[in-house]
Amino acid sequence: MSKKIFAEFLGTFTLIFLGVGAIVSGKADLIGVAFAHGLAIFVMVSALAGISGAHFNPAVSAAMLITKRIDVKEFLIYVASQMSGAAVASLALCYIYGKENGYGLPAIASETTIGAGFLVEVIGTAFLLFVIFGVAVDKRSSISKLAGLPIGLTITAIIFSVGPITGAALNPARWFGPALISGDWSNAWLYIFAPILGGVMAAVTYQSIAKPE
Repeated sequence: MSKKIFAEFLGTFTLIFLGVGAIVSGKADLIGVAFAHGLAIFVMVSALAGISGAHFNPAVSAAMLITKRIDVKEFLIYVASQMSGAAVASLALCYIYGKENGYGLPAIASETTIGAGFLVEVIGTAFLLFVIFGVAVDKRSSISKLAGLPIGLTITAIIFSVGPITGAALNPARWFGPALISGDWSNAWLYIFAPILGGVMAAVTYQSIAKPE
């Protein structure tokens, strides 16, 4: 289990450090931010999937729990590792770039309603989990050994589409790290429950329709 804890910590740390780092550096536009997140997931899934399954996201772990691929104890350990990785990465970014550069905290656009933002995070995470189940969980996939690539590209595409609306967190840990360091807990319920709901819905749907091995 210690190897899985390390893998989940490192993978989530990398996602936040590279993805959020692209934001707080002030040098990247939406395209740069999208690819920073997507590439971080691509390389970390490729490197660590054989150790922990490369969840790096409590919504993914919740989907694996609901489909009985991990148990409750593993779920809690995974989530604790992911949240810790996100917090440490956010702390490191704050030290490197300073508070004046912001924290990379996902936020609802001023012209967007809370309901619309919730729906965006649910649908975005559902897309992501459906891809994860299709290319990584279902061993019938022809691309399972390169699962990190379509997963990373899915995240990139979702950020292109809805990043300006909610920040396209799709991941409670992605929100938690910057929220903890900034002390801004605005819309916490949305960034925690919407991704988990979307992930669980997608997992149950894939399990029912595709019946993966």
